[in-house]
Amino acid sequence: MDATTSIIFIIAAFSLGAILVMKRDTLPPKLKRGMALVSILLIAFSFFLIVYSLFTMGSGNS
Repeated sequence: MDATTSIIFIIAAFSLGAILVMKRDTLPPKLKRGMALVSILLIAFSFFLIVYSLFTMGSGNS
């Protein structure tokens, strides 16, 4: 798995979560709920990618 794509996805997911937290007052309630669910799913998958990369670290496939 390419590390750069994982890093870009992780940064994008956490950035989306941070933006939603900072702008929670200006979003409409219906959009806020949907975006929060999507953000939670993306951040959870980012944590999975981080843990997976830590478990596979050192097992280099040559």
